[in-house]
Amino acid sequence: MNAFAEILETIAQAPIKKRAMTNHGVLNEAYAYAKPSSFSRGMRIDLNGLTILLISGTASIDENGKSVHIGDFPAQLKRTFDNITGLLESEGCTWHDVVRTSCYLRDIDRDYEAFNAGRTAFFKEQGLDPLPASTGIEAKLCRPELLVEIEAIAMFRTEKACCYKE
Repeated sequence: MNAFAEILETIAQAPIKKRAMTNHGVLNEAYAYAKPSSFSRGMRIDLNGLTILLISGTASIDENGKSVHIGDFPAQLKRTFDNITGLLESEGCTWHDVVRTSCYLRDIDRDYEAFNAGRTAFFKEQGLDPLPASTGIEAKLCRPELLVEIEAIAMFRTEKACCYKE
């Protein structure tokens, strides 16, 4: 069997571990809202030394579950990026591990220019190259005062993958 086939065989048989992720220093849990919601802040999936983080839609919410920076799009965008940064850090990674974002804007016609300028500045500040794949979508968000919400997917190695058989 060639090395590539052995790698595929090892991955196919590797256990998949998953657990919810959180960072109470930046965000509370959705179930702790005044009107509880049923989702995790993110899901961590570990597969044979590869970790995948699926970060739920994140917005300008503080550690007590309150919306912050009402009516201020740039401040909401910054808080959203800060919240995602905190979630990434809680799992031992950074924006350099983010491979995809899905960005939801309440009013894409009104806010896209400010969104793109803020995202460009933030990604430049992070030193990202290449940039994550991304989609911008106009959507009705879960709270009427929220102007932007972002989901993220990150991938990174936590250990060297085992590619041999004993």
